[in-house]
Amino acid sequence: MAWFLRKKKNIITSINERKDLPKGIWYRTPSGKIIDTEELKKNAYVSPEDGYHVRIHSKEYFEILFDHGKFLEMNIKMMSKDPMEWEDYKKYTDRIQETRKKTNLYDAIRTGIGKIKTINVVISCMDFSFIGGSMGSVVGEKISRAIKYCIEKKYPYILISKSGGARIMESSFSLMQMAKTIARLTQLRDAKIPYVSVLTDPTTGGVTASYSLLGDINIAEPGALIGFAGPRVIRETIGKDLPEGFQTAEFLMDHGFIDLISPRTELKKNIYNLVSMMM
Repeated sequence: MAWFLRKKKNIITSINERKDLPKGIWYRTPSGKIIDTEELKKNAYVSPEDGYHVRIHSKEYFEILFDHGKFLEMNIKMMSKDPMEWEDYKKYTDRIQETRKKTNLYDAIRTGIGKIKTINVVISCMDFSFIGGSMGSVVGEKISRAIKYCIEKKYPYILISKSGGARIMESSFSLMQMAKTIARLTQLRDAKIPYVSVLTDPTTGGVTASYSLLGDINIAEPGALIGFAGPRVIRETIGKDLPEGFQTAEFLMDHGFIDLISPRTELKKNIYNLVSMMM
């Protein structure tokens, strides 16, 4: 029974003197590697131990890509209406307001104008934290306006996708954004202005089926999930086991859908080099 007893002389630090580490100081990757969050930030939110790419938001991507993190944001306060008068378990307008307060975002995409190593560019970046990065009317309109601005100013366009697909609460209005954005991208192509698409984890649904795979150059982050329907749905539909690594960035590159897999730490350099050659 002596094993379960703690004698006073064996206590090195009293409970009152112990100090727990504040939350957020360390980050554990899925493989179990632990890294200091400050070091993680300095490494573009990529674990140096195993190369794991932590999911980040538009704020972090803008800090990584724009020179000195400086940019001018376009169409900031554009918000979705409720064209279908959606009333499931919660009104769509109520969910929009709640998500806006929680994320401090107006919708699932932001657009910034700035420089990448002295080249003027426009970058649109999706935010998965806003209703799963779903594509609604605002997402389509912001992309459309960003492309129009690029055509007027002759600026290259970079679009970073991170989405679960079309926004079901907007029904056909959401699906029409696929045609709308593709039409704008056709105008961008005709104007001979570069379009670089960056696919991150995850990029799925109508986003994959439209603008995210139409870049002059399609870049993906390592290990990103990219596809239309989920693996389970596809397996149940075709009744067959899927190939190993199916719907990963590496699988898509092997089959010609992706041009380059770029670690986030090299993303700015790679975009700059590609855009410089195309311009």
